[in-house]
Amino acid sequence: MADTAKKQIVVIGLGMTGLSVVNHLLRKGGNVDIKVIDTRVTPPGAEQLPSNVALHAGGWNMDWLSSADQIVASPGVALATPELQDAAAKGIEIVGDIELFARDVSAPVIGITGSNGKSTVTSLVGEMAKAAGVNVGVGGNIGFAALDMLANDHALYVLELSSFQLETTSSLDLASAVFLNLSEDHMDRYTGMDDYRDAKLRIYDQARLAAWNQDDVQTKPLSHEKAISFGFSDGEYTLTLRDGQEWLTAKGEQIMPVSDIALVGRHNVANCLSAMALADSVGIDRQAQCQAMREYRGLAHRCQQVLEQDGVLWVNDSKATNPASTLAALDGLQLAGRLHLLVGGDGKGADFSSLKPVLNTLNVTLYCYGRDGHAFAVLVDAPVVTETMQAAMDIAARDATSGDMVLLSPACASFDQFTNFMVRGDTFAAYAKEIATQRAGSQVSG
Repeated sequence: MADTAKKQIVVIGLGMTGLSVVNHLLRKGGNVDIKVIDTRVTPPGAEQLPSNVALHAGGWNMDWLSSADQIVASPGVALATPELQDAAAKGIEIVGDIELFARDVSAPVIGITGSNGKSTVTSLVGEMAKAAGVNVGVGGNIGFAALDMLANDHALYVLELSSFQLETTSSLDLASAVFLNLSEDHMDRYTGMDDYRDAKLRIYDQARLAAWNQDDVQTKPLSHEKAISFGFSDGEYTLTLRDGQEWLTAKGEQIMPVSDIALVGRHNVANCLSAMALADSVGIDRQAQCQAMREYRGLAHRCQQVLEQDGVLWVNDSKATNPASTLAALDGLQLAGRLHLLVGGDGKGADFSSLKPVLNTLNVTLYCYGRDGHAFAVLVDAPVVTETMQAAMDIAARDATSGDMVLLSPACASFDQFTNFMVRGDTFAAYAKEIATQRAGSQVSG
């Protein structure tokens, strides 16, 4: 009789997020019965599930779903999935891991979303907090699962939030939130750009301060009692000139020269402006902010130099999973030689034509690989089309000469050939070093 009174919770999707949900629910205790459904035959993390948590793998279990009191859905499972639609029609509550986090967190939380740059801004704000001596937890859609961090009792949380996570979040009380930018992405999940934008705009719903990008009006909150903005020429956080030099400027106060920023690229100047606004919202002191901006050099897989041999630079920008990310990598790129650009993978229904004008201005060879490589081949006159990234690298290595750059900036997701963008980037880096070792060996033997 006691079992029937238990709250039935069904977790959809395992992996890092699903495990964090299970562990969080077990830590909370209470009279609950937790079950996990994963449509994959061998879901990652299955071996880490406690023995008292049932797992249904390889498909849906509709009996479990229909009898659930609450469903906790992985961000990778769309709410439009028919099985979840049926559950919602029955009045069953469907939430995500961030909503569970929101219901239990007591410390201030900063939230960051956007099509591009959110991982960099999330990490940079975290570095600012660390420089100020704050016990900060940095995670969400990057690094640590949000629920796992709750166990560490941080004084501040900085979360990267994807549109997928925001879809199932309704009560996240943010100290400040930023929507960095909007560009076409995930068109295989959303019905159009307005649908995608609406999911991102949810970040402002419970935020005490809304920060938006003056250079991308799509990020402006539809209505908010307290909104601030950043931008290259306008906003509370902007750029001003001093002795012919650009300076980061906060609410009229010139803070530091742009040339002092360790991060490379114009897009990272905007990222610093937004990070300052977020850091100010929770009282992180200016000296710590400046220290972080002078020292923080970015994350792996984001325009990361992995090798230089015989004057050829190999750069890993595997995190470029949409066209706008690749455009950011190409912005202001200056090379003595030729650019060997590797693009392709799972295009997620995106339109790649925005790359064509920029490619036309560059001395570039375009290598198109993977499932949607053919969609890039029409952008240039003489594309190199291969099945795999490694095959493209072999050709680039053969043709590249001193002063050239081999850049992996795929403008696509990795899922056609790699588990995620990190594995893709690591594979690129490892194979570049393998190629270099082989070339060095042949030079010695010759």
